[in-house]
Amino acid sequence: MVKKYIDIYESIKNDIVQGKYKPGEKLPSENDFCKIYGTSRGTIRRAIDLLAEEGLVNSLHGKGVFVLENHTITFSFSGLVSFKEANESSGERFATSVPLFEEVIIDESLHKKTKLPIGKLVYKLYRVRTSEDEKIILDINYFLKDIVTNLTKEIAEKSIYEYIEKTLNIKVGFAKRVIRVESATTKDKKSLDMKSYDSVVVVKNYGYLNDGIQFEYTESRHRPDRFEFVDFVRRR
Repeated sequence: MVKKYIDIYESIKNDIVQGKYKPGEKLPSENDFCKIYGTSRGTIRRAIDLLAEEGLVNSLHGKGVFVLENHTITFSFSGLVSFKEANESSGERFATSVPLFEEVIIDESLHKKTKLPIGKLVYKLYRVRTSEDEKIILDINYFLKDIVTNLTKEIAEKSIYEYIEKTLNIKVGFAKRVIRVESATTKDKKSLDMKSYDSVVVVKNYGYLNDGIQFEYTESRHRPDRFEFVDFVRRR
């Protein structure tokens, strides 16, 4: 059963994406949301925390919770957000194409790169992410086949994380991320609409299940002008 705070988070997020709550606008108070959703303040706070992690809102002490401006596709450091989820929150048109979908065995070289176990069979994918008709991300994915079972190109064109969590009923736990700027490769320039840019933001994501088993390695290569990576921290 989906926890109530997640349902509320998705409901408020949809209202933001659909324009019911506009950038700069103050959201209803916790008490008002309690009446709207028939729940406790603690549940509302957890839903608001998820929205903040995604970069959709910001809480100002003593003033309330405000919707943030969102002209770029925002990926949060503090939450695991898929491309589909991040792009839906931006309200832009998006699509995914899969020019490569194959099975490979992790050898020593791939193990050094991905940290996935040597000898394991994985799905290897190239996914090109398009937003507003511009190709702006190249994802290079490796998923363990014995965990992410029966993956297909058609599923990969939609949302692999959604498939993992809703169809396979597997809980994605946490991830280690490494972020750096690199010179664009020939592959980047052929796959993406690079304009005049000669560098990409590279995000290496090592995905783990709740039990600590690594199931994924993804290298996302982003055109630098269209993306921002944010985190919200509080001074103790």
